[in-house]
Amino acid sequence: MFYAIDILGTIAFAISGVLAAVNKKMDMFGIFIIAFVTAVGGGTLRDLLIGATPVSWMKDMTYTYVIMAAAIIAIMIRSRINYLRTSLFLFDTIGIGLYTVVGIEKGVHFGLHPIICIALGTMTASFGGVIRDILCNEIPVIFRREIYATACILGGLTYFLLQELPIANHVVFIISGVVVIVLRLLAVKFKIALPVIYK
Repeated sequence: MFYAIDILGTIAFAISGVLAAVNKKMDMFGIFIIAFVTAVGGGTLRDLLIGATPVSWMKDMTYTYVIMAAAIIAIMIRSRINYLRTSLFLFDTIGIGLYTVVGIEKGVHFGLHPIICIALGTMTASFGGVIRDILCNEIPVIFRREIYATACILGGLTYFLLQELPIANHVVFIISGVVVIVLRLLAVKFKIALPVIYK
């Protein structure tokens, strides 16, 4: 279950990277690079911080193959995507929901404190998008007013609250990921944002 969620998150982030690169009119090489760093950036940072080296995508070629396949498919169907920004937002949102629970579970596996696990989940979900946005010359979403990292944190809190109940682990994963996705969708739909501090 954990591995499947990790692969699904990789696919979602790879597609969001492709859409961002296509939006910036990059060539094929640029598109693949953006897809790759978006998909593995957060997981790489997480694994380096917890000392799980070589990092996961270096030990398992499935990640590389999945990213390449997802990128090729996204490139092939790009002309059918009428609303590029909407599609980018959707795949990015799915990615952060899935990667949040993956990062948290990795922290739990290493016996870390729940707060640190939530931080790991948030970094896993956010860092690939940060790299993508920087390389695409955009202000990273996490630094804008949109609810992004906050949704990951609340999803992480949900994860640990559900662990106290007699619920199967795979159900906890699914509910926690869905909480992140739904919170971000609702925040954007109803224009809910964190307050900005002015001078």
